[in-house]
Amino acid sequence: MTEWYYADRQRQQQGPVAAAELARLFQSGQVDAATLVWRDGLPEWRPLSGLREELGLEAAPTLDFRTLPAAPATEATPAEAAYAAPAAGEAAYSPYAAPSAPLASVDAGPVLGGEVVMAGFWKRAAANLLDSLVIGVIGGAIGMVLGMVAVPLAAVAGDNTGFALIGVQIVIQLISIAITAAYYAYFHASNSQATLGKMAIGIKVVRGDGSRIGLARGFGRYFAMLLSGLILGIGFLMAAFTERKQALHDMLCDTLVVDKWAYTDRPEWQRRELGGVTIAVLVIWGLLLAMMGIALVALIGVLSSMHW
Repeated sequence: MTEWYYADRQRQQQGPVAAAELARLFQSGQVDAATLVWRDGLPEWRPLSGLREELGLEAAPTLDFRTLPAAPATEATPAEAAYAAPAAGEAAYSPYAAPSAPLASVDAGPVLGGEVVMAGFWKRAAANLLDSLVIGVIGGAIGMVLGMVAVPLAAVAGDNTGFALIGVQIVIQLISIAITAAYYAYFHASNSQATLGKMAIGIKVVRGDGSRIGLARGFGRYFAMLLSGLILGIGFLMAAFTERKQALHDMLCDTLVVDKWAYTDRPEWQRRELGGVTIAVLVIWGLLLAMMGIALVALIGVLSSMHW
């Protein structure tokens, strides 16, 4: 049974009470549509009017606070005094602070029943470009450090310099794969359920039922993503044509890429359009490709005009 909390007219937190009791208080006029309420699973306190359907409330009674008698002057109880004057180092009591115990021990699952907007091919492509940039910067920095280490190793190796350099290259590649796999696995399994690129675009990765993926599945999804690229990128292109916008690695790992507000209590905040960040990333990417194409054509023209 769901337990509810509410703030009374003196702005004091009351509860827990059952939903039926809260409905009785509403019908009797002890609480009204503006009363702030909270239950486990809500991110913050909300007016009762916004949860009327969930509680089965038909009409909001009108309260006339002008007819209420003045509260009698009474001496504060020890408990009230404790709330009025918290001990040094403690936060002041607020009736609008959601009870911490349920939230600290329960990992809220996906909110089902609402509309789910799938992330299309272009949003995913833009997010992947941003992630590639992040990983490239990290990998470049690590490669620079390892390269500085490789120079003295090559000098020490003497006649075996070639083997030493090959060994360093193998180590660099293995470290690069490990960092990239850890990057995708960690962020996809985190509370955000999204890499830095996906956060910028406003999308996230979930399981087929909307729940968060685990770290092991995150690693598996990365290596399945390599498979999508090995078959000439066809695995990635599948996201543009499949019903649920799934790439090959999504199908293999039972994952979906959806709007960041999907499977939450705010499904109406989802966006179907590309968005400004996505468009900006794709435009910049297109311009860079065009410049590279022009440079390549110019280089071919110069080489063809030379007399070899």
